[in-house]
This record gives sequence, C-alpha cells and structure tokens, in this order.
Amino acid sequence: MSTAISIKDLHKTYDNGHRALNGISLEVAEGDFFALLGANGAGKSTTIGIIATLVRKSGGSVEVFGKNVDANTYETKLDLGIVPQEVNFGLFEKVKDICVTQGGYYGLPRKIAEERSEKYLKKLGLWDKKDQQARNLSGGMKRRLLIARSLIHEPRLLILDEPTAGVDIELRRSTWEFLQEINKAGTTIILTTHYLEEAESLCRNIAIIDKGEIVENTSMRALLKKLDTETFIFDSREDLLATLHIDGFDIVQIDSNSFEITLDKSQDINQVFDLLDEQGIKIKSMRNKTNRLEQLFVSLLRKSNTRNPEIEEGSK
Repeated sequence: MSTAISIKDLHKTYDNGHRALNGISLEVAEGDFFALLGANGAGKSTTIGIIATLVRKSGGSVEVFGKNVDANTYETKLDLGIVPQEVNFGLFEKVKDICVTQGGYYGLPRKIAEERSEKYLKKLGLWDKKDQQARNLSGGMKRRLLIARSLIHEPRLLILDEPTAGVDIELRRSTWEFLQEINKAGTTIILTTHYLEEAESLCRNIAIIDKGEIVENTSMRALLKKLDTETFIFDSREDLLATLHIDGFDIVQIDSNSFEITLDKSQDINQVFDLLDEQGIKIKSMRNKTNRLEQLFVSLLRKSNTRNPEIEEGSK
C-alpha cells in the first residue's frame, strides 16, 4: 500500500523560542482513516500547518503521496483538502458562492465547480441553504460548509482539524456517516478531535502527540488492547428491584434498568451473564462504554509528563 503522508524528523521552533515539534516521524497509508490526538498545545495544529505549507518548519521533511511539500507545493496542494478549526469564509457570502469560488482557486471550470458544489452541499444537507448568507447558518452548518468547501477540488487527502467542535449529536453522527462514505470511496482522512469517542468510532490507526513528541503510534485495535480494564453497560429487560451486587465485580447502577460492570483482564464476561442469570436478571442489550480511548489517552499523557516541559506549541 502506498503512503499518503510521510513525515520524517520534523522540527518546529517558533521565533519566541518555543519548540512545538521535537523531531516527530509519522506515516499515514493511502486510504487510511487516521487519528492524530493530543491535548491543546501538543503540536497537532503545527503539524497540519506544515503539511499544508502554512507554517514553515525548522527541520525535517514532509511528503504527500511521495512528493516533497517544499519542492512540489502546488502539486501537493491539489492533493490536499484542509478543514480548519476556525470558520474562515466570508460570512456575508452565499453558501453556494463560497464553494464555487473555492473551485476557482484550484482552476476548475465554473460549470464543474457548480456541479460539485451541488453534489457536496446536498450530501452535507446544505443545498436548501445555498442562496443564504453564511452568517445565517448555525454553528454546526458552518462546520459542514467548511467540509463541503474543502472537497470541491476532490482531494486525495482530507485533513480535519476538530471538524465537529460545537456540533449537536444528530449533525455529528450524520457527518461521521458522510466521512466514512468518502473514506470507503478512497479518500485518505486524518482527523484531530477532542471527542475521543469520535476517533474510536471512525479511525483505524492512531498517533498521540504530547509536547511535540509522538508518544504512541499504532492501530486503534492494538491501542485499546492495552487497557487493563474494560467497562460494559447493560440494560435489563425489567426493573431491578434492589441494588445490584455481584461478588468479585465492580458494578455501578445507573438507573432502575441500567448498570455498568468493569472487568479486568483476568475476568470473563460469560461469568457475568451466568451470575446475572442466577439472580433472574435478563439482559436486553449490552455495549462498551465509550470512554476506553479517553482512559488510555489520559494514562499516556501522564506517562509523558516526565518529558521536557518546555516543549510546547508556540503561537503562530
């Protein structure tokens, strides 16, 4: 499989002396859905800025689909779409015009730019807003417009920097579905997010950056296997008549029908079902609690606290 992004020994020190990146190396395979996670100031936005040639690196190299971004700036930008954290389009422009104008920046004939604007605005539920000024959109719709705009030139690689920040649950879920759709169609996606359940649901591989250094780089499955414990949420068919207790297991009752059970690696979930059955408790549904990645993330950052505290992301 070919490589979408290859980062080697990347450094960035800002003029004020702050080291944002301390020699990170990273590869993202073509077609991957990749999570780049880290706390505020960890170096995520600096890395994205260097890939997009918006931030000048201090050392190292970055290639996009085998092309060095410094030597082939124009070609790599054609392969790249960026969804920034902040809204950066004209709020008094019409929704469709924002997308069509973006197509013009990439040399698309107006007819094709209009066709693609209709295509992506429809997919993202914005077509009925096409003639409205962007300032009239909700916060979530503005985030979707950023995504539509970034796809007008149909890049091979899409980088999303906090794409669902401030978006309600319904819009977030439908945005996830759209991103999964374009990823299955071949678009490589790199996602930064503070919603860790988002990364767990969408991404196959993950890197965690802290204080300018990569502290973890593996598959999502392999990372989650490192958890010492795992929490499941159970929903019973009937109300629980008394406080639930099972010897040897950590249980937290949520309400009259739901409870959490946390298991360590030595415990078997089948034993839980046997013990619940002995008490006459019938289970309607069971699911993983969506905080597994958050547990690992916090644990990894705690371990990295012994690293140089002066390495932090400076202001641009």
